[in-house]
Amino acid sequence: MAEIERETMEYDVVIVGAGPAGLSAAIRLKQLDADLEVVVLEKGSEVGAHILSGAVLDPSGLDALIPDWKEKGAPLNVAVEEDNFYMLGEAGEVRIPNFPMPPLMNNHGNYIVSMGNVCRWMAEQAEELGVEIFPGMACSELVYGDNGEVKGVVAGVFGLEADGTYGPNTEPGMELHGKYVFLSEGVRGSLSKEVIAKYDLQAGKDVQKYGVGMKEIWEIDPAKHKEGTVTHTMGWPLNSNAGGGSFIYHLDNNQVYVGFVVHLNYKNPHVYPYMEFQRFKHHPMVAELLKGGKRVAYGARAITEGGYQSMPKLVAPGVALLGCSAGMVNVPRIKGNHNAMLSGKAAAEAAHAAIKAERAGDELSDYETSVRDGAIGDDLKKVRNVKPMWSKWGMLPSLVLGGFDMWFQTLTGGFSLFGSLSHGKNDAESTEEASKHKEIDYPKPDGVLSFDRLTNVSFAATNHEESQPCHLRLADPALPISTNLPKFAEPAQRYCPAGVYEVVEKDGQQEFVVNFQNCVHCKTCDIKDPSQNITWTTPQGGDGPNYPNM
Repeated sequence: MAEIERETMEYDVVIVGAGPAGLSAAIRLKQLDADLEVVVLEKGSEVGAHILSGAVLDPSGLDALIPDWKEKGAPLNVAVEEDNFYMLGEAGEVRIPNFPMPPLMNNHGNYIVSMGNVCRWMAEQAEELGVEIFPGMACSELVYGDNGEVKGVVAGVFGLEADGTYGPNTEPGMELHGKYVFLSEGVRGSLSKEVIAKYDLQAGKDVQKYGVGMKEIWEIDPAKHKEGTVTHTMGWPLNSNAGGGSFIYHLDNNQVYVGFVVHLNYKNPHVYPYMEFQRFKHHPMVAELLKGGKRVAYGARAITEGGYQSMPKLVAPGVALLGCSAGMVNVPRIKGNHNAMLSGKAAAEAAHAAIKAERAGDELSDYETSVRDGAIGDDLKKVRNVKPMWSKWGMLPSLVLGGFDMWFQTLTGGFSLFGSLSHGKNDAESTEEASKHKEIDYPKPDGVLSFDRLTNVSFAATNHEESQPCHLRLADPALPISTNLPKFAEPAQRYCPAGVYEVVEKDGQQEFVVNFQNCVHCKTCDIKDPSQNITWTTPQGGDGPNYPNM
């Protein structure tokens, strides 16, 4: 095949992903120098379409970036008024008092927000400063320079044949080159994954860890609505099957965010995270809240949980990893958006200084230093042992020891008696053979409080052009049936929160089916598949979920 000819566009900085990290970087670059050429490429159909987060937002990142955000109309409208934490049993709950909690766990001064709407507002601020933002432009490839540096991306490829080849109707896209490229793709981004592997950025770091978060928006009875109330739970229904917990956030307009997180290091391949979420809503405390209400949206995405010790090196020649591309979530606080914003700001400042010094395509080491030694590093260091404690010793010991460790570090300026604990295995390796575990009997959804996956996926408004290549690539198409099914009961049928994967019988033979049209881009399959046989790549731009106000 003849070499593909593409139009090329030159910028100072090319940013992949219009999330809080990418938009913060774009805004800060233009604040520092209005003449810088900055472009943001977003794979969603619009800014915010692929943004899903809890979210209780710590405004510290926004304060640093746009101090007058309130006057500029940022959609932070619901301040946290009440903070509750419960331990659930099957039939009841125990409230955990707030006073033993380390100060960093306090949500006072934070806001219940739709991060999709916050990002839409941030995009408006960026465009007012002269940033070019192109939604519906998936970045499918990196472009490398003569010295092995990242010098740009390929974006906007449309109309590939089903086998991935270029056909008569294929639009080859364009190359966007920059002095620096920022990857702010969110969790397990395909380009970030390539950069981490190519430049061995994980060397000397702990393995990255993940959870899968699922979320529904409910409109509830106004009599039960308590605007500004934040509730977190642990315990039932997961108990010893997996780590995780729930969140229930009362925002405005009688709406409630109901979410559930399952840590992906669970051993039993029969665990079905989506059904754990559905079962959770039948707990008496939750069922009473939702009774008479209706679900209006659903979505899911993976969450980085490795923390400080799992962050890869953040820079390589010509490229920097921002926000969740590097894993900057504070797991006990269930917050990462503030760190994403701060990372975008720090990357922008490092790139601006480099460009001013007439540099290009080198490593932005000042960005690395700023993250690890600044506010982000300080935020993540204090909680670095909570997740590995939970993985090693279980929920209750980790609550006690993790709480002690956070208090001790707060009082001693960051010193821990435990040092920095390791996570051990990655989440794929944590999966044990099905023969070692009992199957779990999940109740059938009732269609009132709980719903089957495919019905719920319709509330994510996800859509993919069916004639394009499947963006979920199997390294060995035979492996799901030859290995994963007999050994692990093919867990892809259960760990995917969108019903993408199923095993069906056809002509007396079992067959692995990939319904990529259902995909909500959560990346769980890329993380949890025990054989690491599935690679998530970007479908063509604009495809995927269309979240309204997640």
